[in-house]
Amino acid sequence: MNYKKTKITGTLFVILLAVLAMGYIKVERFADRKLNIVTEKIFTLPAGTGRVGLEDLLVEQHLIKSHFWFAWLLRVEPKLSEFKAGTYRFPAGMTVRQMLELLKSGKEAQFTVRFVEGFRLQDWMKVLQNSDYLKHELVGKSDDEIAVALGMKDAKNAEGWLYPDTYSYTAGTTDLSLFKRAHQRMVKTVDQIWQGRDSSLPYKTPGEMLTMASIIEKETAIKDERKEVASVFINRLRIGMRLQTDPTVIYGMGDNYKGTISKKDLETPTPYNTYVIEGLPPSPIAMPSEASIEAAAHPAKSDFLYFVADGKGGHTFSTNLDSHNKAVRVYRDLIKNKNEK
Repeated sequence: MNYKKTKITGTLFVILLAVLAMGYIKVERFADRKLNIVTEKIFTLPAGTGRVGLEDLLVEQHLIKSHFWFAWLLRVEPKLSEFKAGTYRFPAGMTVRQMLELLKSGKEAQFTVRFVEGFRLQDWMKVLQNSDYLKHELVGKSDDEIAVALGMKDAKNAEGWLYPDTYSYTAGTTDLSLFKRAHQRMVKTVDQIWQGRDSSLPYKTPGEMLTMASIIEKETAIKDERKEVASVFINRLRIGMRLQTDPTVIYGMGDNYKGTISKKDLETPTPYNTYVIEGLPPSPIAMPSEASIEAAAHPAKSDFLYFVADGKGGHTFSTNLDSHNKAVRVYRDLIKNKNEK
């Protein structure tokens, strides 16, 4: 009798082992199963979400089918349940195990925003407003309020004081924190270049050098021309000649600028209209590149006082008004011929 009981017990034990082995195999197969993703998926796991909550989210978003293998996987491999809240990037072909390992790692999805050189503060604000997964704290704030939020003490406008570049961020990052990064980088860059600037330049402050850089940025996109453009404006400042640069007029016009500048616009006083005011405008007119700041700090040694577009993407530089007027006529004739073709 005892022998039969022992045999039965042994048989049941073998069956149990077989069932467990079969269950383990199925759990492992489930772990290696691909999520239902055709293209990349951005997935957000809220803070405080547990095992059941995660499964519910995965099912609701059709990433897995509802069955108990998911719960068993987390029981068999409890380390996989140590997931962290955040927003993650799930690529096509990702398995359930890979997903859980990613959630455990806490390596959240990285997003990027590009702040383009030559753009104005209001242009950058639009870029931020159209950026995904950002937390917006600056919407509706005035230039003065943005400057205060950035901790700027000597300026009432952040224009020019944000470094153009591509910045990475995770979901929930504030627009203000991105601006602070750009501002801190620009302050550091301006300080370094200011310390190494050429001697005898007609700047009283680093802010004036930055203002000049912003004008250079708006006048030319050609790297090799920036120092020549800088020399024109420096030469004008030195002899008390007005800068007479169109980008400052456009900036001063604000929303009234519709794509063209009239003679009346050139004659209408604004704090930025360098056809009317003496010297530099009160603040930058755009976010300059580092190359333009370098050009403002190290202008070419020249006698140039004028420049005009040459119709080929660059500019023609002149030392006197007669030569400049000839260059203007050549440019206008070139444009006229192009329009007639």
